[in-house]
This record gives sequence, C-alpha cells and structure tokens, in this order.
Amino acid sequence: MKNKAAILLLIVTLMLVTVGIVMLFSTSSMQARDKYGDANYLLKRQLVWLSLGGVLCATVAATPYQKFRPYVPFLLVGAGVFLVLVLIPQIGIKVSGARRWLGLGSIRVQPSEFAKLALIFWLAHYLAKEKRRIDQFKRGFLVPMAVVGVTCLLILAEPDFGTTALLGAVALSMLFIAGVRLKFLVPTLLAGAVAFGVLIFHNPVRMQRMLAFTDLERYKAGPGYQVWQAMLAFGSGGISGLGLGNSRQKMFYLPEAHTDFIFPIVGEELGLIGSLVVLGCFAALIACGVVISLRAPDLFGQYLGLGATIMIGLQTIINVGVVTAWLPTKGLALPFISYGGSNVMMNLVTVGVLLSIYRHGTAESLPFEQEFFAQREPVT
Repeated sequence: MKNKAAILLLIVTLMLVTVGIVMLFSTSSMQARDKYGDANYLLKRQLVWLSLGGVLCATVAATPYQKFRPYVPFLLVGAGVFLVLVLIPQIGIKVSGARRWLGLGSIRVQPSEFAKLALIFWLAHYLAKEKRRIDQFKRGFLVPMAVVGVTCLLILAEPDFGTTALLGAVALSMLFIAGVRLKFLVPTLLAGAVAFGVLIFHNPVRMQRMLAFTDLERYKAGPGYQVWQAMLAFGSGGISGLGLGNSRQKMFYLPEAHTDFIFPIVGEELGLIGSLVVLGCFAALIACGVVISLRAPDLFGQYLGLGATIMIGLQTIINVGVVTAWLPTKGLALPFISYGGSNVMMNLVTVGVLLSIYRHGTAESLPFEQEFFAQREPVT
C-alpha cells in the first residue's frame, strides 16, 4: 500500500503541475501580452520556479528526512529573520498595501511560504521530542504555541490574513494529533476566532468582503465582484467546458485570474468534468500523504508528513471554498496550479518531504497504532 501511495503521489503531482502549466498559459497569455509585451512572460517565470522546485523536490526526496532534524531550529530562526526583514520599508517590497516580498531586480520571494514549512518541521521535531510531556501545560502547549504565535504575528503584520489563518490551523491540527489536551486547544481556538473577528470588524476592506460573502448578489459590483465573476465562469463552463483557450471571464472580467482565481477558469474551459478531475487529484494527493505519514517509523516522520499534508489540503480547501463562494474572499493560491513562484516551489518541496518519508521509512511490519498511540521514549 505504501509503495502504491508513493507512485500515486508522484502521478497526481505531475498531473496537477501539468494542469497548472496549461491553465496558466491559457489564463495569463492575453494579460501578459498586454502588460509585458510577451504572451509567454508569466509562463516562462513559472517554469523557472517549477524547475527549481523540481530540483529541490528530488534533492529532499533523496535525503533521509531524519538528517534535516539537527538543522530544524536554524531553519525556523532563518525563516523568522526573513519575516522580520520583509517588514522593513527599505527592504520589503510593498504591493497593493501589503509588504510580503523580498527581491532583487525582477526576482521576488515570499518569506511566509518558507516559514510555513519551517514551522511544520520545528513542530514535528519538538512534539516528537516532548512526547512523554505532551500533556503538560508548559512543555506540551505553552512553548509550541509561543513559537506559533510569534510566527503568525509576523505574517499578520505584513499583513497576510489568509496565510496567518492557514498556518494557525495547521499548527493547532498538529498539536491535536500529537495529543495536546483539548482543555488547552479549545480556548485557544475560541480566542483565535474572536481575535480574527475583531480584526475583520475593524478593517473596512475585510468587513466589506464579509458582507459580500453573506449577500453576494447585492455586492456583486463591489467587494463581491471577483467571486461573482468566478460564479459566471463556472456557470458558463457547464458539464464539459468551453474548451481550452475559450474562456470569456479571463478577458479582463475576472481580475488576476491566473493567481488565486485560476480554478474558475478551469471550470469554464474544462467544465465540471475537468474540475472534478483536478479535485480528485488533490484528494488522491492528500490520501497518499496520510498513508505515507502514518507508516513512518518514528513520531518525527509521522508528525512531519501529516503537517505537510494538512498544509496542502487546507490550502486547497480554502482556495476552492473562496472561488465557489463557500468561504469569504481570502488570497490563497491553489497549490501547483496558481501562478506564484515561492508557493509552487515550496509545494514541490513539501512533496519531496513526503517522498523522503516514504523512501527512508521502514515501518512496514509495525502496526501504526502501536507507534502512534504508544507513550514511549521520545525519538532523538
């Protein structure tokens, strides 16, 4: 089963990347020609990041994941330094009111994408090391939540509301899986929900988006415009779609369709059938990640794999939920498909982590229940 999961993981990842390349060219060529004078401009940039991501994916997959463990604290500190640097006006690049990028010339990277994986690595390392004390308030809850809180606050300061929510959800999921007591997690979750509610209420843009979510038709010409156009795209596609390249919504009706709102163009050009195939690929990827993670020979590998899988899964659910009007508008890319160099590269690295757990794990004969639920000495 584990071997089949790894093969299927590779297949569906390749399928998603291929769909991403095809749909990016179809979606962005007109805008790229109009803005940059080259219809292939955005596609070329994405291919560079995909190539780099592929190399990193292969490198990580070939390296035993246990070998990364001694460097996990340095990885987290490095990510934190970059998150601080991006907030400095003379260093961080500000676009549309948000300071989220570092860059040199035309090359830009988004530190929050690196911070997501760095935090997952650190949580997996810490929770495995503290397994026997995971039910204690200080060692099992306070210390990891302090690290998560600082990381999330730095990302929120950019501001990046969506990534903050995503990272907080992934972290709480990992703490729950590791066995942190619910009497610590539930109040934290409620407090986080209240804090996000306050942030929404006191920010006019976020409040408008929330109002548009509750009554999309009323706000379709204002804050709900993008989601309304996405609904029109899905409706136009029908069952079989209009065909590749035949989308009407991408012709400057749906803003930035090649980034967070690329899935509606998939629905318009490939129809319900194509959309379900893409969603099926994501479902298969998540299932493979879970199977591989649960068969890891140590807690570090299990937590690391599950955290990585949850991150990709939640990001997919949030993106699809937003563009189908099931969730309030929030800027998160669709993994492997949306345009965005840092995001697609780190998602490929995440797949490399799962493949490393598969390649270098040897727990075939060990029942998962004995390994995952056993209160044993922590792995070092």
